[in-house]
Amino acid sequence: MNISEIKIRRLIPEGKLKGIVSMTVDDVLAVHDIKIVQGEERLFVAMPSRRDESGMFRDIVHPINSDTRGQIEDMILSAYQNEVDRQSAEEIADNQL
Repeated sequence: MNISEIKIRRLIPEGKLKGIVSMTVDDVLAVHDIKIVQGEERLFVAMPSRRDESGMFRDIVHPINSDTRGQIEDMILSAYQNEVDRQSAEEIADNQL
C-alpha cells in the first residue's frame, strides 16, 4: 500500500476536532472525512464513521492491522503539522507587512 496523497481539507483551531483530511491510496482510492482529534494525551486520527441504528459510531473505512494504522496516522499527523506550520509562518509574514 502506498499513500499517494494527503490533503488537509480544513484546519479547526478551536475545540477537540483539529482538522479534516482526505487521503489517496495507490492513486486509485480516495478516503474522505478523516478527522484529526486532540485526545487527552496526544493528537490522533479518527477514520470516517457513521452512527448505526443503536446510536454507536462505526468506522466506514479502517486499517486492518496496527502497523498500517501507525503508518497512516504518522503520515497524516506529519502533513497536518506541516500545514499548521505553513499557516503560522504565513500569518507571521502577513503581520510583519
